[in-house]
Amino acid sequence: MSANPASATAGTGRQSGSGFRIPKVPFWAQIVAGLVLGVLLGWLARSYDIGWLYTTLDKVGHIFVQLLKLAVAPLVFFAILVSITNLRKVNNAARLATRTLLWFMITSLIAVAIGLAIGLITNPGAGTGLTPKDGAKPDHAGSWLDFLTGIIPENVITPFTELNVLQIVFMAAVAGIAALQLGEKAQPILTLSESVLELLQKALWWIIRLAPLGTVGLIGYAIADYGWDLIGKYATFTVDVYVGCALVMFGVYPLLLATVAKVNPLQFFRGAWPAIQLAFVSRSSVGTMPVTQKVTERLGVPKEYASFSVPFGATTKMDGCAAIYPALAAIFIAQIFDVQLGIGDYILIAFVSVIGSAATAGLTGATVMLTLTLSTLGLPLEGVGLLMAIDPILDMMRTATNVAGQALVPVIVSAREKILDLDAYNSASSSPVDGEVRDAEPVSVPVAA
Repeated sequence: MSANPASATAGTGRQSGSGFRIPKVPFWAQIVAGLVLGVLLGWLARSYDIGWLYTTLDKVGHIFVQLLKLAVAPLVFFAILVSITNLRKVNNAARLATRTLLWFMITSLIAVAIGLAIGLITNPGAGTGLTPKDGAKPDHAGSWLDFLTGIIPENVITPFTELNVLQIVFMAAVAGIAALQLGEKAQPILTLSESVLELLQKALWWIIRLAPLGTVGLIGYAIADYGWDLIGKYATFTVDVYVGCALVMFGVYPLLLATVAKVNPLQFFRGAWPAIQLAFVSRSSVGTMPVTQKVTERLGVPKEYASFSVPFGATTKMDGCAAIYPALAAIFIAQIFDVQLGIGDYILIAFVSVIGSAATAGLTGATVMLTLTLSTLGLPLEGVGLLMAIDPILDMMRTATNVAGQALVPVIVSAREKILDLDAYNSASSSPVDGEVRDAEPVSVPVAA
């Protein structure tokens, strides 16, 4: 006698008798799992001197970063070009662009002030046991002359091969403005550019999907290479950077949202969370840019304006890397080298942070911005070598803060200009957005009858 089909499937996990469904794993859970596994594997590689594991972690993390960098140059060029030409579809485009830049500067100034305050209170360079001999000059240092003269490339190829994002932004801006001037004659180029940009973003989604695996390699290698002992020497400085970024991201930003934009701050973080978590892992504002733009649009910012403000912010808006970090780093290095900083020096730090943030260029790390700050203050560039070892650990929180700010400013400006879709903002969720890395769909696995 055959069993009742309903009872036969009960308790077996089958769906309609065809199989059971593997539960989907949220992307944030995959990231957390990657962090935990990376720490564990890094600890094993260092504690038991497992050479092959150390090498594997290094290669996995390196390949993930290289894949992101591979997409950076063309992505920046076409994103900036298209974003500038999209301004023709926006009313009061010049006003929006000006206000966007103004709020970039205001939030950067607040961030650098917080960084300076924390550094002056905690004295991060005191009691570390580090000496000037522990430092080393970087291979490439930034200066104001290099910054100003380096904007214009010598040819159109080198910026792409050497990944000079600032020069790529310059060429894209010139091309975008020229296309606006040409009008209809430039439409075929604009259509092609929009198609190429969509193609690049699609390819970048595939790379982003590898973020959990990249996390294992990046975190694991950091732990295996540097170890907890080294991190201990930089404990105060590391805590300062994380606390400073947290104060800006979860203190200043919500305050601005509540008082200036007059919207619910919790809704902002709910909607922006996919971009913030990806930024933490990838350590690349430019690599996160497509996700940042998607979540910004989901928060009610008009697409035409978001397509300008987010790419612009991804290359110039760096509250973590270009404001909090160089402020703290300058104080830290000055204390190691026994250099006294005065009020004029702190004003210079703020000036560099607000004006020179474009030098950071949205790539992993903030070495160029740090060397620019140190050279402006006359501090020894050997101090950069003191911070290189701990940089990957710091860069995660810095980049998350950068990206949160890049989504924040368009929301504030849109709210102030009465173009923010409040219904969309209030209904934004933390789930992956369209085109962004999605939670894996439940997979139906056949079960033998």
